[in-house]
Amino acid sequence: MPDSILALFCHVDDFCQRFEPHWRQHLLTQGGVQRLRARHLCLSEIMTIVIAFHTSHYRDFKAFYTNTVRPHWRAEFPGLVSYSRFVDFLPSVLIPLCAYLRHCYGTCTGITFVDATALAVCHNRRIAQHRVFAGLAQRGKTSLGWFFGFKLHLCVNDKGELLALALTPGNTDDRQPVPRLAQRLFGKLFADKGYLSQALTRELVETLGVRLVTPIKRNMKNRLLPLMDKLVLRKRVVIESIIDQLKNISQIEHSRHRSVTNFFVNLLGGLIAYCHQPKKPALHLSGLPLLQAA
Repeated sequence: MPDSILALFCHVDDFCQRFEPHWRQHLLTQGGVQRLRARHLCLSEIMTIVIAFHTSHYRDFKAFYTNTVRPHWRAEFPGLVSYSRFVDFLPSVLIPLCAYLRHCYGTCTGITFVDATALAVCHNRRIAQHRVFAGLAQRGKTSLGWFFGFKLHLCVNDKGELLALALTPGNTDDRQPVPRLAQRLFGKLFADKGYLSQALTRELVETLGVRLVTPIKRNMKNRLLPLMDKLVLRKRVVIESIIDQLKNISQIEHSRHRSVTNFFVNLLGGLIAYCHQPKKPALHLSGLPLLQAA
C-alpha cells in the first residue's frame, strides 16, 4: 500500500473513532436500525477505499477494486470482500462521508470565491429514457450548452480549500444558494457576472456582513472598485481550476450511475479526495495588507 493511502486511512480512522459511536447510538435510539451486524470491513476501511479510487488513474471503480485493491491491498485490508458485496456496503458510508467532508473543510480567510458547475447524469439524447434520477435531476443550461443533471455550487478560499458546497437541480439559478453558502463566511465573496444582483448584494451585506464583488456587464454603468478587488477578480481562475480537477482527476461526474445513493457517495468521495490533495490551486492573498484594508 502506498504511504499516501496509509496516511489517508489513519486520518479517516481517527475521525471514525470519534464519529462512529455517536452515530451508531443515534441510529439505535431513533429506531432506524434494530441491530448492527458485524462486517468483514470496518467503516474506516470502506471509506478509505472509496476515497482512494478518486486519487487513482482508474476511470471505473470496478476495475480499480478488482485490479488494485483485491490483488495488492489484501495484506492491509484482510477482510476484503467481493466487488458485488463491497457495492452493497456503499450506502452505509453516505452519512459518515458527509460528516467527514465537513471535517475536511478549510478556514475562511476573508477572501472567498464562489462558482457553480454542471454535473450531467446522462447524455442529452437519453433524457427521455432516463429513470435513475427522475424527479431529482432537471434540465439546465450553461455557457457550454444544455445538460440534464445537477449543479454543484462551491465556495473556496484563496488557498484552494473548500469552505461550503450545495447541490441543486440543474435548472436552479446560480444565485439562489449563495446566502446559505455564505453563512460561515466573512470578508469578500468574489464571483462572475452570473451572480450580479442588487438584491443579493444587499442581503449578504445586511444579514451576514459579506460583500459580494462581481465584474459588470458591458451595458451597465461603470463603477469604482478598489484596485485590489479588480486584481482578485482577475484571479477567479483558481476556482475554475479546482472545478476542472474535481471533474478530470477526482471524477465527480460520469453518466454510469445506477443508484442515487451511489451518485452521492461518488461525489463525496471525489470532494474528499480533493481536500486531501497535497498541492491545491492557490493564490495565498489573505496576507496582503492592501486587500484587507480595502
